[in-house]
Amino acid sequence: MRLDAIFRNGRFTTLDPDRPTAHSLGVLSERIVALDDELAGCTADLVVDLGGANAVPGFNDAHHHLSLVGKGLRELDLSYAATPSLDALYAAVAERAATLPEDAWILGAGYDQNKIGAHPTAEALDRAARGRPVWLVHTSHHMGVANTEAFRRAGFDDLAAVPDPSGGHVERDASGRAEGLLQETAMQLVERALRPEPVAEWTANIATGAQAALAVGLTSVTEPGIGVTDGIGNGPADLDAYMRVRERGELGVRMTVMPYITALHDCGAFEPGGDWYGLDLGLRTGFGDEWLRIGPTKLMSDGSLIGRSAAMCCDYHDAPGNSGLLQHEPERIRRYIVEAHRCGWQVATHAIGDAALDIVLDAYEEAQRLHPRADVRHRIEHAAVTSTEQVARIAALGLVPVPQGRFLSETGDGLLAALGPDRSRLAYRMRSFLDAGIVLPGSSDAPVVAPDPLLSIHDMVNRRTASGRPIAPHEAVTAEEALRAYTVGSAHAVHEEHIKGTLTRGKLADFAVLSDDPLAVASASIGEVTVAATVVGGRIAHDTGALRVS
Repeated sequence: MRLDAIFRNGRFTTLDPDRPTAHSLGVLSERIVALDDELAGCTADLVVDLGGANAVPGFNDAHHHLSLVGKGLRELDLSYAATPSLDALYAAVAERAATLPEDAWILGAGYDQNKIGAHPTAEALDRAARGRPVWLVHTSHHMGVANTEAFRRAGFDDLAAVPDPSGGHVERDASGRAEGLLQETAMQLVERALRPEPVAEWTANIATGAQAALAVGLTSVTEPGIGVTDGIGNGPADLDAYMRVRERGELGVRMTVMPYITALHDCGAFEPGGDWYGLDLGLRTGFGDEWLRIGPTKLMSDGSLIGRSAAMCCDYHDAPGNSGLLQHEPERIRRYIVEAHRCGWQVATHAIGDAALDIVLDAYEEAQRLHPRADVRHRIEHAAVTSTEQVARIAALGLVPVPQGRFLSETGDGLLAALGPDRSRLAYRMRSFLDAGIVLPGSSDAPVVAPDPLLSIHDMVNRRTASGRPIAPHEAVTAEEALRAYTVGSAHAVHEEHIKGTLTRGKLADFAVLSDDPLAVASASIGEVTVAATVVGGRIAHDTGALRVS
């Protein structure tokens, strides 16, 4: 039999309980068709020798802003590694300003006030930018800082006239003038002047993000939010941008995209006595193919934990009087969820604080009671602070929580400060979800933190902050459980476990070749394992030179 490709001399961890390991794998039409001795007598157009390297099913990130990762790689890097102080941030802005035309925007992302001591201010950015507009997005992407010229470009010549939108916050000085910091929905006041970006820019962001994903072993990604202009996406034609990148052969990774809830609308009758709520033509969750498909609809219920804007049941430990905020009134959240559920959507609701989570759980329960559907798998993005009672409700309702392992190290010290010693025990639960019978996915929320799945797996196992402090260590999982989350679990989160997650005959030939076996190295060394090559559908999509091709 003539195959498209044979990959031999590898150490495949298949995650298939019926055949947990393999040394060779045959591919035809992007699918695995034979393993090991089943390849006897087969030839192939492409034969690849892995040289004894370890390989695992392709990593699948259940919550990864691929377009924003690409955008960040093409703009000013304000991560702690690049700008480790407020002065360094201002210096980076000044340096970038010197390279740009006088009317060009200075755009950057990734700063964290928890690490550099404070948020930038409009006044200081004015000096650094020398008259150019500046918009700097926080690492959480739940807040940003604008300078005076950016406010002016957005229509606010008077900083005292900047309004306070519902679901957002504008930081002000003693006189009532905006200081620069905009939180949650207030970010839209400035971002509306920047969106939509030219198609060429946004498609370049997607292509750049795809290459970055392949480099860390990702073969599938779920993009949580397209179709809006508020910073999550670029505009109403976001799906077209993904199609263009795919048509040019630059997508590389398999994409599930989440239209944001405000892209859905009342479309009129779809049958006597029934109206359609969703996208035009009846498009909904599941439409598409193995390379590009519509997944859940995304809804934001609250804000950010390290930004102290997530809606909590009690005040933040280090910010008395502040318990966060909801991005929508509870009734609107309920209507969004019930209507989307009624019309066949899977719903993925961002809920970080435990107060927001209660509202979301009530809405999911009501939706299922009013319009019963089997195996819906509505999702809770982040589920960052979850009580034992809420864990039980999530399990009983058949929901999928999507916590982020890498948050534990990169933002963990800020999380501990925000929550305090007692409530931090409820942060980013994983062991509790598994013990409750919940299928746990793996995700990064990149570019909020690094997109590398191996780093996230490391943190899911070790659960230590950047300074080395333990954070809810009782919620640690094993290396195999973490790997399974980043493969089988993430596929399950978007109803694709029948074609992804394990290296099994009939499933897609997507896998990552690694420098070592993450299930065999010491737990403290998992983060040191690197990706040598990434294979998608039997095609080598990324290779550091580790593969021998004949």
